[in-house]
Amino acid sequence: MHDLRKAAEALAAAQRVVVFTGAGISAESGVPTFRDALTGLWERFDAQTLATPQAFEDDPELVWGWYEWRRSLIQRVAPNPGHAAVTTIQNRAPRTVVITQNVDDLHERAGSRDPIHLHGSLFTPRCAGCAHPAEVPAATEPDEGRRLAPPRCAHCFAPIRPGVVWFGEALPEQALETAVQEATACDLLLTVGTSGLVYPAAEIPKVATMFGATVIQVNPQPTPLDATATINLHGPAATILPALTEAAWPLP
Repeated sequence: MHDLRKAAEALAAAQRVVVFTGAGISAESGVPTFRDALTGLWERFDAQTLATPQAFEDDPELVWGWYEWRRSLIQRVAPNPGHAAVTTIQNRAPRTVVITQNVDDLHERAGSRDPIHLHGSLFTPRCAGCAHPAEVPAATEPDEGRRLAPPRCAHCFAPIRPGVVWFGEALPEQALETAVQEATACDLLLTVGTSGLVYPAAEIPKVATMFGATVIQVNPQPTPLDATATINLHGPAATILPALTEAAWPLP
């Protein structure tokens, strides 16, 4: 309770806030994480056959089908109280920017404004040839192993690819540059549900620390960010974040 109260006081006093989120905030909505020892996607599937440019070139139907399965899964879940609390922070703190490693749209659906997607989004497919943004219909409900032919680009007829960042690809330059700028300028960074293992995104909290910001971590388990964070709040985001916002801005 002492750490929660300290975190709430810091949040309420902050003038520029960054909320930096990872897969853990969406796990409680039913979105599988990637690295959980029992249920993580990379424990069940081979990343090299599903999440690299070469994999898509070798077998576009396998890759597109798997990502459509993921997109259909996310369309059937709802934002949880952790996502809602992030929106509350954005509405109450004077200047809050949401930066996420997640490729779902749960922050947007919870009401967050203009989150920065460091790893792209399942909902922004693009042409694999000319990179032109593509419109695709709502995902059907394929099983996780169903093969689907990707649609074709209306401009150059190359296959449409998922709008996510694959292994071996650089993060979107503008998104990363903006995220670093926000981390250098904030006076408080709240990192939620991220392992601290995925680089270069994992540098964002460290950048904030280097520039003097208070860093508050919310995570059920200890992570490499424990040593960086000013305050560590161990617990699920859907529980901790609403408690944090209620303590920061108590109802009259």
